[in-house]
Amino acid sequence: MTAFSVVQTSPEALAMQWFRQSEGLWHSQRRYYTLNPEVATQEVVSLITVQVLAANSPQLIELAQLHKLDEPEAFVGGSFVTWESDYTGKIRKPSTGSTIFGIRDGQLYRDRGFATTNPVTANFSIINPQTLTLRTEYQGSVFEEELKLIGTSYRTRQTIISRAGQEIMIGQYLETRVDQS
Repeated sequence: MTAFSVVQTSPEALAMQWFRQSEGLWHSQRRYYTLNPEVATQEVVSLITVQVLAANSPQLIELAQLHKLDEPEAFVGGSFVTWESDYTGKIRKPSTGSTIFGIRDGQLYRDRGFATTNPVTANFSIINPQTLTLRTEYQGSVFEEELKLIGTSYRTRQTIISRAGQEIMIGQYLETRVDQS
């Protein structure tokens, strides 16, 4: 009989590994499909920068304060994401922004949500080393996301937004790495 050992890795360590693999500059093409036939599909092109943050980074210490966590170094790590977006086919101004993600106890903490500037938390899971899923709930809405790394040069994302138990929007993304970090 041959003995073998199983190495168990925490969800937090797997999420940090996923962030490290995502670090760099990405060109994002996405569409938001509303499930209301009277509302047109939105197309957006963005440049997204992902930077990995160490546990004791000033951004994560600030995030812990925003979430009123007792420990200033509450997170095992995280990431800082910035974006510059242009909406195509619509008369809408380009947008820029940033968000901070912190990982702790099976949750992903953010300084802001998709549809709010208030701090939010999401439950996350790692289906496999390439796929991160998130579930975020606030203001009566649920955001279910799947982010998948495809090799080293591509990511896909899908977001389903629901309100009162009814799906209202689907976002689909194809992201291409601009640099080879």
